[in-house]
Amino acid sequence: MEELSQAGQQVLESQPFSALLEARLAGLSEGEAVIEVPIREELLQQNGYVHGGVISYAADNALTFAGGSILGPTVLTSEYKINYLRPASGETLVAQASVVHAGKRQAVCRCDVFVAGAGGGETLCAVAQGTIASVAVPEA
Repeated sequence: MEELSQAGQQVLESQPFSALLEARLAGLSEGEAVIEVPIREELLQQNGYVHGGVISYAADNALTFAGGSILGPTVLTSEYKINYLRPASGETLVAQASVVHAGKRQAVCRCDVFVAGAGGGETLCAVAQGTIASVAVPEA
């Protein structure tokens, strides 16, 4: 599992957008992934809540990491859907994804996105489901 976690961390660090958001891979095991994004002013929308695009990023990336933990490292999101349940406000955005079903070339995954506050409590702010597909790596 340590090898999977290290590989996942390298992938996350190679994503410029993830670095911009200061995202962390807080957990990666077979069929499961947790992405955390510290909430700061630059990630808020006009009403002071976390921007929906940031929540969507966290869900999408967690879904892909969970699917990739089963299918291998060359995966992409084929499709996903997100439901925003309530505005996100707190200290950390936490996206927890797991594989619901996996075949040889695709995995269906589910993700719950929480916002964590200073007291350690979590509030569910969004749920997502997506299909992660294994892709062929183009030859150089």
